[in-house]
Amino acid sequence: MSDYYDAFEISPVPLPGPDATPPEIYRGIYGMPMYVTVPTPDLAASVDFWTRGLGFVDLFTVPGQVTHLRRWAFQDVLLVPGDAMPEIATVGIGFSCVLSQVDEIVRACSELVPGCTTGPRQTPWNTVEVEVVTPENARVVVTAARLFDPGSAEARYLEANGYSLPKR
Repeated sequence: MSDYYDAFEISPVPLPGPDATPPEIYRGIYGMPMYVTVPTPDLAASVDFWTRGLGFVDLFTVPGQVTHLRRWAFQDVLLVPGDAMPEIATVGIGFSCVLSQVDEIVRACSELVPGCTTGPRQTPWNTVEVEVVTPENARVVVTAARLFDPGSAEARYLEANGYSLPKR
């Protein structure tokens, strides 16, 4: 495929920047292109952590069977009764946020489960990330984009390989 388009046109993730604001929680119904199912031995405690700590909403619940959580469009999690993972999951679940949300997520999750967060840290791929281990032992990475420095090695590499940087 040789045609590139601005993927931000179809994404709920806003362009990075200090003034970026998160989109509203999306409560519409759509065919989910991707979702994750997380088993939990305590559905109520897990719903509490994911909603109060990670900022999801309870889109709907079938009592004792499933709780469908959502943040932005296409950020769907199904919590289901089951055994927690015996150790921290080796596969992580990633969710986007904006820079202004990072510290609040760390604070909220740490209040609910002290010691469950690592970071925030800046990555070489131009994000700020926080790792959160949930009560079910799921490894959740919450990531916020940073602005590219137009003169940086990363920006030069992307442009030299045919990618365009988001315009502000």
